[in-house]
Amino acid sequence: MKFSCEKALLQAAISTASRAVSPKSSIPALEGILLEVGQDLRLTGYNLETGIRTTVEADIRQEGTLVLSARLFGEIIRKLPDDVVNIQSDNYMVNIQCGMSQFNILATDPEEFPELPTVEYQNSLTLPQSSLKAMIGQTLFAVSDNESRPVHTGSLFEVDESGLTVVSVDGYRLALRHEAIGKKEGSDSFSFVVPGAALSEVEKICSDSEEEASITQGARHVMFKVGSTILISRRLEGEFLAYRQAIPRNNPIHVEGDTRALLSSIDRVSLIISDKLKSPLRCVFDENVLRISTKTAIGDAADQCPIQGSGGGLEIGFNNRYLMDALKAAPADQVRLELSSGVSPCVILPTEGEENFLYMVLPVRLKAGE
Repeated sequence: MKFSCEKALLQAAISTASRAVSPKSSIPALEGILLEVGQDLRLTGYNLETGIRTTVEADIRQEGTLVLSARLFGEIIRKLPDDVVNIQSDNYMVNIQCGMSQFNILATDPEEFPELPTVEYQNSLTLPQSSLKAMIGQTLFAVSDNESRPVHTGSLFEVDESGLTVVSVDGYRLALRHEAIGKKEGSDSFSFVVPGAALSEVEKICSDSEEEASITQGARHVMFKVGSTILISRRLEGEFLAYRQAIPRNNPIHVEGDTRALLSSIDRVSLIISDKLKSPLRCVFDENVLRISTKTAIGDAADQCPIQGSGGGLEIGFNNRYLMDALKAAPADQVRLELSSGVSPCVILPTEGEENFLYMVLPVRLKAGE
């Protein structure tokens, strides 16, 4: 193989493909990046769960295929001067040259690199990269890390005539985002579950632009195409929570508040809560004010946040981090909190406009005198 490529382009492509490389694997080739030099230059990383393939512009003089150590190759390119990188190989010895710098490193046989799974087309949808990035980022925090229910270690993608809904649950909270989509092909409605680890990489690959990203559902895999990069992930099988039935929507108490003000109050009171000193937030919803307090071995803290509406003195306990995660993710300046009782979930929604997000946080039982 023989080609040359701009250092910045090559470095960005290595960084993208490396996201799916196994740091340690019983198959040594999986710790590397597959370089395929043909019509263009393709770099592939694959850890048997998620595969990322990206294409980069290069001046190709001789075709070929090799596997290079992702860590070493990435470090070499990163530390080269900003110039054109020339790469050529003689059998498995690869020569990398840029400016006055030169490296000769050993490559691995590409035959040892497993093929990326093929995605048998079933359904597809298209939406702007910025929308996909936001939808993943605003729901990913609620993905479960409990392997006893593997299907909940991913997010549900549900497509119907109204658009795309992404849902994550972990037993203590639920995060939901909804957006209308550009176009879809295949069934009128379909759904699939994508592992959280793969979605974290999709979020990083997406830009904040209006350029389109496409999602293709296959029988066992799902493919995300973002610009010149594709990510293929296995789908998670199993029965996802029937989330519509799990969300209480006939709550008698509705209060509204400023998202930042609520976050600031919770953040201040949380200063005396730590991993070692855990304690729930005691929230009392009064007339136009939310009183937040907590007590741990180091002391106690209290704060008040103005709200619109009355909670009738409802007292309810929450895990401070779960409440903050939901408010941080909420893409609105004003939110509506819907409550029913001290043992019922709190539902967080936008105050006005369409309900394009919904967060649900389960309460924590308060002990007397806490």
